Amino acid sequence: MNSMNRRSVLLAGLGVAGAGALAACSSSGRTPALISPSGSAVIAADQKRTRTGRTHELTLTAAQAKLDLGAGITAGTWAFDGQTPGKELRVSAGDTLAATLSNQLPDQTATSIHWHGIALRNDMDGAPPAVQRAVRAGRNFAYRFTADAPGTYFFHPHVGVQLDRGLYAPLIVEDPREPLSYDEEWVVALDDWLDGVTGTPDDVFAELRQGMGGMHMGEDSSRPSRSSGHEGHDMGDMGGMDMSGGMDGTSSSPSASPSGASMGFMLMGAQSRLLGGDAGDVNYPYHLVNGRVPADPAVFRIKPGKRVRLRLINAGGDTAYRVALGGHKLTITHTDGFPVRHQQVDALLIGMGERYDVLVTLDDGVFPLVASAEGKNATGMAVIRTGSGSTPKATVRPRELDGMLMAAAQLHAADDVRLVPKKADRVHRIELTGGMMTYNWAINGKRFDMNNPTANPITVEQGQRVRLDFVNTTTMWHPMHLHGHTYQLGGSGPRKDTAIVLPKETVSVFFDADNPGQWMLHCHNAYHGEAGMMALLAYQA
Repeated sequence: MNSMNRRSVLLAGLGVAGAGALAACSSSGRTPALISPSGSAVIAADQKRTRTGRTHELTLTAAQAKLDLGAGITAGTWAFDGQTPGKELRVSAGDTLAATLSNQLPDQTATSIHWHGIALRNDMDGAPPAVQRAVRAGRNFAYRFTADAPGTYFFHPHVGVQLDRGLYAPLIVEDPREPLSYDEEWVVALDDWLDGVTGTPDDVFAELRQGMGGMHMGEDSSRPSRSSGHEGHDMGDMGGMDMSGGMDGTSSSPSASPSGASMGFMLMGAQSRLLGGDAGDVNYPYHLVNGRVPADPAVFRIKPGKRVRLRLINAGGDTAYRVALGGHKLTITHTDGFPVRHQQVDALLIGMGERYDVLVTLDDGVFPLVASAEGKNATGMAVIRTGSGSTPKATVRPRELDGMLMAAAQLHAADDVRLVPKKADRVHRIELTGGMMTYNWAINGKRFDMNNPTANPITVEQGQRVRLDFVNTTTMWHPMHLHGHTYQLGGSGPRKDTAIVLPKETVSVFFDADNPGQWMLHCHNAYHGEAGMMALLAYQA
């Protein structure tokens, strides 16, 4: 395994005390005083959370693991308690989770756990260096927080590009007053995989950060904008339309694709109209569904006629997936944990960090649940078996993948979670900048500074209605994730914490500043975020 990288060294040397000191002022001396991650305002907000009084105690051990991916394929990686995805955690809304991270990773590698999508107390968010010291190898860290919002979430490291290893697992917060009616549920984690097969994520990042050299890609400012020019969440013509004929064509491997030639780890020519152009940076040999390759898939067995809730999680590092279940339509009920007006579709698009819940009533037979790597000419697959029949081939492509497809921009928040209309008290332009040429991804032209995380904060005040305008000036798409909050897409769109922003387009989101502290805002492409497309959204004291 790789030795500890520079960021791990840096993060292990920065702590909450250091972050608190930095909150007072930046190196320029112009940063306003910020609320500390463990300050009185954070504690006061946490005390208002509704609690059941139940506590779930567990230890999560991050260590080296040799995984069986199926079909005779093994991978040396890092995982929680020796499996990927890690063991599913399930609590009820209002329960307290007391999880001890035991870092048994090699080579003095520091790590952390970020509880993706949970609006928890700031100092438990697991995002070094802003809110905690990265946990050194051989050390433990105790996370303790109340999960008071039902939904589908997951957890993963927030150090370097560790997100693209096997260190992730689902976290399901059940609703004690569940309004949906169904017989069973199945949690489905999607992942793009290369760790321990063709290299490591650190190897990938080392190659990517060298940039494209003289090759023309990713920084073409001449490409015309497809933005509607209206405030809101325009996503072009990507959803609610007939996708017959396909966008990504085949299900062959990237190395075999005539349009997807690669240079080492860098994937060239991966194109998707659905994603506005370049589909991704990285050449993955495998795409997994619940830790298995399509040639030896994970299988969910159930009786025909049952109504099933599928909780879909994209835990990948660089890949959006188009998901469909052969022979069935899906009814979207939630995205990123929050309910939406139900929408029946053939397929849905899910970017890195996004989650979708869908309902489906199952026919009698054997059906492929396919996650097509959008624009990359590759496929992940699991199987739902309700009766007799042979397992579908690994290359199967259900016609539903090319039917009625939805993404978040075409959905609407359920009435009970839609924000009350209100004029924004504060508006921030979040310009997404950079490109593949020099791999200089950034926010507002500035790469996030790990040495001084509060140098250029995006500031808000408690109680404000805030609007963030994600303005994508690049020619690649970015899934933008905000810690500690959910925002609403436009005036009536879904409540989300991660949203796709297409090239040359603007997505406006709204949230209420009701969870004080210092929160990361970043692209959930593991490599874009680590390269610098990250910022700190901080509450002013």
